[in-house]
Amino acid sequence: MAPPPLASREAVREERFSAVWSNELNDAFADIARYYDRANEIAALGLWSTFLKRFMQTVDLTPNQKVLDVCAGTNAIGIALLKREPTLDVHAMDRSAEMQTVGQQNAAALGFQIKSTIGDVHKLPFPDNHFDVVTLQFASRHLRVREVFTEIKRVLKAGGHFHHSDMLRPRNVIVKNLYYAYLKICLNFTSLIVGSSPAATKFKQYFIDALDLFYSAEELSIMLRELGFVEVSVDTVFYGMIGFHRAVKPAPV
Repeated sequence: MAPPPLASREAVREERFSAVWSNELNDAFADIARYYDRANEIAALGLWSTFLKRFMQTVDLTPNQKVLDVCAGTNAIGIALLKREPTLDVHAMDRSAEMQTVGQQNAAALGFQIKSTIGDVHKLPFPDNHFDVVTLQFASRHLRVREVFTEIKRVLKAGGHFHHSDMLRPRNVIVKNLYYAYLKICLNFTSLIVGSSPAATKFKQYFIDALDLFYSAEELSIMLRELGFVEVSVDTVFYGMIGFHRAVKPAPV
């Protein structure tokens, strides 16, 4: 089935998933936190680290920049950034205290300090024009995307860079159907291997449905431009299954 038009997509996503986003998803991630990184590596057939490295290659950094990682999870992005540039002032925000607990442990084990904030990323508790770089990886499918991207633009400094990566909805129908079939198999296999709880297991179909109502690489680029970002570009892998977007907040006119 073709997705709703771009202009109404967010409203359709909101109607379909708002109850899950608001009331249920946090319980799933509270359980997933303890094995999140391992599950991703299994589900991605050992390519998870490769995807992270590919994303990091899109991020331009200079010493002492202030960076925000939105939906930071277990701090994989923050840690990777600090490995590249240890002088960064890295902030992490996530709604899941359990995910950030694991993330703080991961960072501390490597001697890194990442400032953690727990809360709703749709309302970022930071001043306007505050960060040089904002990153967001593998979480937008569970968000009201326009709201979050608007907030990210607000907290970015003029000329600041937004880097986004996520699983996307392939435009090619054959690729899309093969992709979803693979995801159904790998989600079942992964949940069996890692011993997912019922709270996490029941969301396997949701993950497919959320992706089916998500955006293609081109559609996400259009949205970023509509929200006022400039210099928008995207690299994709696996025929558009995963995209790496880059965008800049323009200077005021």
